[in-house]
Amino acid sequence: MALPLNIEDLLNKRKVESNRIEFKEGWNPDKIYHSICAFANDFDNMGGGYILVGVEEQNGVAVRPVKGLAEAELDEIQKAMVGYNNKIEPFYLPRTSLEEVDGKQIFVIWVPSGLSRPYNVMESVVSKHSVPKWYIRNGSSSIEAKGDALDELRNMANRTPFDDRGNPTITPDDIDLILLRNYLEKAHSKLLPMLGTDSKMEILDRMDLLVGPTENRQIKNVAAMMFSTHPEKFFPYTQIDVVIFPEGKEDNPNRFTERTFKGSVPEIITKAMDYIQSVVIQEQVIKPKKDLHSYRFFNYPYQALEEAVVNAMYHRDYQESEPVEITIEPEGVSILSFSGPDRSISALAIKECRKLKSRRYRNRRLGDFLKELDMSEGRGTGIPTIQKELKNNGSPRASIETDDDRTYFLMDIPVHEGFGNEVILNVEKEGVLDSSNLTSNLTSNLTGNSTALDKIFNALKANPLLTYPELASLLGYSRSYVQKCIKMLKETKRIRRVGSKTYGGYWEIIENLKS
Repeated sequence: MALPLNIEDLLNKRKVESNRIEFKEGWNPDKIYHSICAFANDFDNMGGGYILVGVEEQNGVAVRPVKGLAEAELDEIQKAMVGYNNKIEPFYLPRTSLEEVDGKQIFVIWVPSGLSRPYNVMESVVSKHSVPKWYIRNGSSSIEAKGDALDELRNMANRTPFDDRGNPTITPDDIDLILLRNYLEKAHSKLLPMLGTDSKMEILDRMDLLVGPTENRQIKNVAAMMFSTHPEKFFPYTQIDVVIFPEGKEDNPNRFTERTFKGSVPEIITKAMDYIQSVVIQEQVIKPKKDLHSYRFFNYPYQALEEAVVNAMYHRDYQESEPVEITIEPEGVSILSFSGPDRSISALAIKECRKLKSRRYRNRRLGDFLKELDMSEGRGTGIPTIQKELKNNGSPRASIETDDDRTYFLMDIPVHEGFGNEVILNVEKEGVLDSSNLTSNLTSNLTGNSTALDKIFNALKANPLLTYPELASLLGYSRSYVQKCIKMLKETKRIRRVGSKTYGGYWEIIENLKS
């Protein structure tokens, strides 16, 4: 059976967390079946794992070229597994694939998390007299579950994540072949050629996207999330609403722009981020006096926003009939999703907004798919990635808000200082500003006797209460241009802001602008 992932991604531990991959130099039935049992139990809801037999390991890294297995060994392994599989209770059938790597054959065992856990397996599958034991993963090792761990494992029997459950209302006609093909191409899967010969159900079965007995196979929810053009048929309000309040929701709630994005989950994320990138994200380039280097920064780093949007779609509760809502105001971007963070995440971790490590993932398979498409980092790394990108951009830290009942998840990403008190849409790029030569740079494309700085300075002198939009309208400049001119006036200590950036504040004239 072909793997849904490219073998090189597994060997290099790309797109799948390292603790979900085991390298085995040779065939060791007892140890391997302990790991099969542990991956099937999926104690941490990570999504199962992969065992690569015929691959040496050194410090957690696959040794290349691989050692490989002889053809006779491969035949013996496959025959032996038929009997060994019967020593797992309840019955569990791991998926296997022969893969050619470095001119040699290796044997890959794919172990998706089981639907009938907890599983146990004989301590020694090669012995006629052995006892059953339960195994779980502990980091990169498989260990016997005992005491509280075993009790918790037994309590997990009915905790199959929502996206991994079968849905009787999803039919093969709801699965779009183009979306399926695009995914398999991006994942470099060997299943791609089979699209021309196998049915949709056969392909979905090979991808572990079906559940139930042969006479009543059901398509899993995650298949519709990933490969249906209208997943909202099954999960109402599977969409992202982007609402922009240029002057702020409180200051002017009647002035706003709203867009809704629908489609498969990857399509929704891509469309929303394309819109935000083209309409909202701006770059500033500052070249200080007597400095050879220019300083570049954005109002929002793209990678931080993308990770936050992906996290919202990944972790949202698809049983809640609420969209993911992205609100953009002058002070920042807020991303709201339902429901809130899992109870296993401490209140302190949420308050610190550093790393949210959950023991239970609401949509573990969806997370796997998004990671395979390079749309998401590894589990538990989303918040650190966002904070790192913000720090590198010189932006304030993001924060998280939820309520005591964990009914919602709100992430606030502040705007970088220096982008004014209004959201500027479809801005004109004015180029690099050089503070050593203000007049020539700012007036190169203007006509008339007075420079842009003269006009803005005199307008503020006559009316210190003028706002950016009012100045732009009064003088006929773009708002972004007015912002940059005022920034230069402030940097050269001609003016300064007193009081609030919105109501109650004003511009104080420090000295006359010299021509």
